[in-house]
Amino acid sequence: MAISPTVPLASRDHLSLAYTPGVARVCEAIAEEPALFHDYTWTANTVAVVTDGSAVLGLGNIGPRAAMPVMEGKAILFKQFGGVDSIPICLDTQDVDGIIAAVKAMAPSFGGINLEDISAPRCFEIERRLDAELDIPVFHDDQHGTAVVTLAALRNATTLLGRRFADLRVVISGAGAAGVAITQTLIAAGVDGANVIICDSRGIIHAERPDLTPTKAELAATTNFSGRTGGIAEALIGADVLIGVSGGAIDEAALAGMAPGAIIFALANPTPEVPPAVAHKYAAIVATGRSDFPNQINNVLAFPGIFRGALDVRASTITPGMKVAAAAAIADVVSDELRADAIVPSPLDPRVAPAVAKAVAEAAVIDGVARRPARSEERALIPGGN
Repeated sequence: MAISPTVPLASRDHLSLAYTPGVARVCEAIAEEPALFHDYTWTANTVAVVTDGSAVLGLGNIGPRAAMPVMEGKAILFKQFGGVDSIPICLDTQDVDGIIAAVKAMAPSFGGINLEDISAPRCFEIERRLDAELDIPVFHDDQHGTAVVTLAALRNATTLLGRRFADLRVVISGAGAAGVAITQTLIAAGVDGANVIICDSRGIIHAERPDLTPTKAELAATTNFSGRTGGIAEALIGADVLIGVSGGAIDEAALAGMAPGAIIFALANPTPEVPPAVAHKYAAIVATGRSDFPNQINNVLAFPGIFRGALDVRASTITPGMKVAAAAAIADVVSDELRADAIVPSPLDPRVAPAVAKAVAEAAVIDGVARRPARSEERALIPGGN
């Protein structure tokens, strides 16, 4: 990674424009009319990629310094696929209030905040409070990026199998950041919450469980209306879909209770909850989070285009409608090419980010969070553009 100028600095005149005295004119203009800030600085096209190092990939709480390579990689993906500039920021605190204060203090330098690899349940409060207190998009990719691509994959899987999306009986194994966001996104997209069952390490989440955190209590109020209890085996009886985001292994015997022609997304990395060879015994369509198996549920399909679209219309937040629109755009890219082993585009497919950006920008306008209109062509949709 590196930062490069977009203007020449080959003469005294160039220098006087790029630095003093030229910058003073821009500073004075912005001081007089703050809205010009977005047009005359890089801020409107720049995202902070922020972590505390507490939940890095599958490596756990390895701290801010060891997390930096992942944040740098994320920044490269932002630029390559969305034309979005981003700065990796690794905070040396894991205190909720400290993280919120740090991000709020640096927010004037950015057009959006991408939270990354922050452990649950702290990540929920951090995102919620920052989203409420800042007027720029705040997006926890481990939650919502995963949820968007999962929704896209599930839409295409149900289309391929001739299923009715709204009638799916879904089991989600894992109630951490990704599990919560997937649940909320599927319901927002039309899955009946009554038919969704979520399992954590202690079994099925239901309203009568006495050990529920506030987040899990909210999940219990919107899912599992039949009040089913037990563990993952009981949850999977009659299920059409299993989405694993827990990292814990699921016994093959539990899969036998699923409905015929099921869908299994075993997304834990590096070891899926169900080995694909086993999953194929019980499922018509299988996806994982790994690049060496078909149907990789990869966040890079979502976050570059989502931020590109949000930045293009200067959205103040990222709404559920924008996430659903992003998922629909991802799904549509391969809608004419669907196969059981190809329900989502390749992460390298150049059609994805522009399609997602366009859909997100239009949804932001519809949802009333855009501060400028969506345009048919955006300058930064060209990979590597500025």
